[in-house]
Amino acid sequence: MSDAVRGNWVDHLAPAWSRPYLRLSRADRPIGTWLLLLPCWWGALLAASQAGAFTLRTGWILLGCALGAWLMRGAGCTWNDITDREFDASVARTKSRPIPSGQVTARQAAAWMVIQSLLALAILLSFGRLAILLGVISLLPVAIYPFAKRFTWWPQIFLGIAFNWGALLAYAAVAGRLTAAPVFLYLAGIAWTLFYDTIYAHQDKEDDALIGVKSTARLFGAQTARWLKRFLVVAVLLMAAAVIEALADGPMLALVLGLGAPWAIGLHMTWQMSRLDIDNPDVCLRLFRANRDAGLLAALFLAASVFV
Repeated sequence: MSDAVRGNWVDHLAPAWSRPYLRLSRADRPIGTWLLLLPCWWGALLAASQAGAFTLRTGWILLGCALGAWLMRGAGCTWNDITDREFDASVARTKSRPIPSGQVTARQAAAWMVIQSLLALAILLSFGRLAILLGVISLLPVAIYPFAKRFTWWPQIFLGIAFNWGALLAYAAVAGRLTAAPVFLYLAGIAWTLFYDTIYAHQDKEDDALIGVKSTARLFGAQTARWLKRFLVVAVLLMAAAVIEALADGPMLALVLGLGAPWAIGLHMTWQMSRLDIDNPDVCLRLFRANRDAGLLAALFLAASVFV
């Protein structure tokens, strides 16, 4: 795969028969799993900090989210490749994907998608009634996202809606309810997704223009940096609002540590802005992947707030 991580385990360790299916799931490009997982961890950790306790159930939810994120990211990417197989064949970066390159058929890919989804459902069923309901609802934005670039210049919003749903789901799994705090956290995640996926989309803007695919990268053009700064500010403010809403009535140290999350992710996003070159695909890909560290920094501060 042209955009896979060099030296990845799929190309070197996985059995040959399994490689096309693992590539459908983007197992050779783990950044997407991280970006799906991290909002889940934010939500679970914020709920645990608000409760003032880390329980075995919280630990299982964090682990279950990791397994579920891998599976659902794989199922979502498989669905994306099924719906985009004609577009992918026309784009240099994606024409080597399993379906357009003939490694698997669309029917085989669909079967693989179902298998991954059923395994993820088995994990979800242990999360509680509200979380299960939220998980079922999440299938709607996941199904819509691959088509968004056909009818809107803002497909990244649909990606953000789908990719950050875990902030609501994991909070509900730990707390058994939803409040304003996870909603603020969810919206912060959407702003973060608009930030990193606009950077990512600049890799394909020329091919996208030729085949008529829309994106915020094409929409913003030379004004991209200005828009990214707006998304950065919104993400930081909304994450701070989530922490204050959840932890304002608890120990002061927990609140201070929790507020380190928006501070840390904001600093990392600022660092990305200082190195951005929207006309250099290699830089765009490197900065996009760096958002794993941005999200992990926020998760670490939220984790620290649990144990004070």
